[in-house]
Amino acid sequence: MKISIIIPTYNEESKIVKQLTHIKNHSENRIAEIIVVDGGSSDRTLQVVRKAGFTCLISEKKGRAAQMNLGYEHSTGDLLYFVHADSLPPESYTDDILNAIEEGYQAGCYRFRFDSERLLLRINSYFTRFNRIMCRGGDQTLFITRSLFENLGGFHEDFIIMEDYDLIQKIQKSAAFKIIPKEVVVSARKYEKNSYLRVNLANLVVFMMYFGGAGQQRMRNIYTRLIHHPKL
Repeated sequence: MKISIIIPTYNEESKIVKQLTHIKNHSENRIAEIIVVDGGSSDRTLQVVRKAGFTCLISEKKGRAAQMNLGYEHSTGDLLYFVHADSLPPESYTDDILNAIEEGYQAGCYRFRFDSERLLLRINSYFTRFNRIMCRGGDQTLFITRSLFENLGGFHEDFIIMEDYDLIQKIQKSAAFKIIPKEVVVSARKYEKNSYLRVNLANLVVFMMYFGGAGQQRMRNIYTRLIHHPKL
């Protein structure tokens, strides 16, 4: 059973090669391919990825949902592993995922911790161990069997925000979902560019809007008013 790793990017030239090298070096020959899907970066993401010897596709439609679906369309693995460009999986990620599949899970994620020792960020990280939808997010990475991804219709391409929550909700209604008790290391850059309170307020407001049925564009507009987020 092989794993296809799919990474959506947008202006990630400074970090992406480090992430790709980490993932490849710990692949244990169990991956089918690593596919980077770029959403129209204005920096040199495309060039540095290809120069490093990795596949980089260009999505005509910007947005993680569309980019990750395009990566799936070009993948060949029995398992799909979606990884945000600012997340570093544990070195044991291939063992962890395959063990979860052997245990009967069809999808799952990790806990996470930030690349910062700030106490408040460590508190945020602590809550990712709990099996509650509010504790989830794309930064924790997501693995899913190809068959389940196809049955669920993949990511909703009309989503420009909260696409991971939408898919995880669909997964949890139809299959066992594993939270691997290890941690992905996530960049704290969003908190460094904004205050801790503003980021958490923005997350809470958008979360409540999402479950209240708000439209995608409205959620995006509110989110980008509350914090500086160059990826949206």
